[in-house]
Amino acid sequence: MRTLETLTLATQAARRCGLTVRAICLLLLTSLLAGLMQPAAAQQQPQHARRVATSGWIVSVVPTPHPVISRQGPLPKSVTRLAALNTAPFPYEGMMPGANRPFIEADESGRRFHRTLGGRLYWEDERYNDPRVLLHIPRGFDIRRPGLLVLYFHGHRANLRRDVFMRQRVPWQVSTSRTNAVLAAPQFAVNASDSSAGKLWQRGALHDFVSEVASRLALMHGDPRSEPSFANLPVVIVAYSGGVGPAAWAIRNGDLGSRLRGVVLLDAAYGDIGVFADWVARRPNAFLLSTYTGSTEERNRELRTLIEARGVKTLDAVPPRIEPGHVAIVPAASDATHHDFLLRAWTDDPLRDLLARVRGYPRG
Repeated sequence: MRTLETLTLATQAARRCGLTVRAICLLLLTSLLAGLMQPAAAQQQPQHARRVATSGWIVSVVPTPHPVISRQGPLPKSVTRLAALNTAPFPYEGMMPGANRPFIEADESGRRFHRTLGGRLYWEDERYNDPRVLLHIPRGFDIRRPGLLVLYFHGHRANLRRDVFMRQRVPWQVSTSRTNAVLAAPQFAVNASDSSAGKLWQRGALHDFVSEVASRLALMHGDPRSEPSFANLPVVIVAYSGGVGPAAWAIRNGDLGSRLRGVVLLDAAYGDIGVFADWVARRPNAFLLSTYTGSTEERNRELRTLIEARGVKTLDAVPPRIEPGHVAIVPAASDATHHDFLLRAWTDDPLRDLLARVRGYPRG
């Protein structure tokens, strides 16, 4: 409505109410000022929005645009489950990649076993029969905000309860990072020196796995409408030690496509170095962090050489804010040990620290 029309209507209304000439003048002045200020405010608002959108802290002010389906607010308390999933890495009935033999064989008595590439024999019912996945949603997680799915691949001689949950405190580190992230940590070989990926060797298996994870997380979240949101969360793979094997197969198979936003190797660069170098060269909008003790120092030097030969710049320290495209090859503190690397690497509680540095996913 034009300013002149507004003034006319305001005058007529004031007279009907029996206002004095002075009151009518005040009313007209107020209406005139409002009319003059409104266009200026309308011009300033998009300018302010553009200013915020070009700042380095956009996500802490204006969330990244993304579909919002669930309207449920932040989770009032953390939820953690050990859940058996059909798509978990084990049990596995398929073949060994690169070998003309099944993963599981049987002895004369019919007892089933797997023989590792190093020659160790492990019984299936003791090492490869646990389909559970450690799932965790932190208190305050908000499905309406941009979020991350952290896939944690444990190393050798580990089980989820004793090592991932209790000793390494992985769910606690995700929670205290204040990142809007959820966790899924599958059980691989139980208490074994084996980096076998099981079902995740097969193309499409990781896609099926994260889809089932999304379904379970939605149930834990309490709002079935949240499942599509969980099913589309960007993914960061964190591999510790022998978890490098499944992480490399996740990249080879390409099941996550552009959803895979980052890979973190925690003293894990024991093999498949070329796989990671090729991946960061193909994915300029993803990040890679590899940090190490003396046990993987030489392989990390090789990794840096391969990456830089592909024209990608590498950093030698963890950046204050981890951005898309960052590649960092970082030595751990001098007192860090491989066994306790999840408790101390370049700093204490390294998973907590690195998630807090990833730009774009504050919990609120």
